[in-house]
Amino acid sequence: MNYTQIFSPLEIENAQSANMASLFYFSTQTCSVCKVLKPKILDLLGKEFPLFRAFYIDIEQSPLLAGQLRIFTIPVVLVYFEGKEFIRISRNISIDELKKSIERPYSLLF
Repeated sequence: MNYTQIFSPLEIENAQSANMASLFYFSTQTCSVCKVLKPKILDLLGKEFPLFRAFYIDIEQSPLLAGQLRIFTIPVVLVYFEGKEFIRISRNISIDELKKSIERPYSLLF
């Protein structure tokens, strides 16, 4: 599984509405924690939640988008089900907690 990079508010709206389950990962190229966490999230989605679509937003390249979604720190993970924000986790992101948060709504939807 790979991330699709998003650069504009229209792209994120399209991604939210076109996918039943989507995960948006906000970070920067200079964040060392973000670089370590990013492949772990992809691995989790690929193994446990294969119907998710993953998207990446670099807030240095898209500051307007980050501001519109109230992203003021990194890393941030937003999880959407059927176009609605369901989970928002920032800074200290546990892969196990993320998995537990996603499991039930994912199983109900799919």
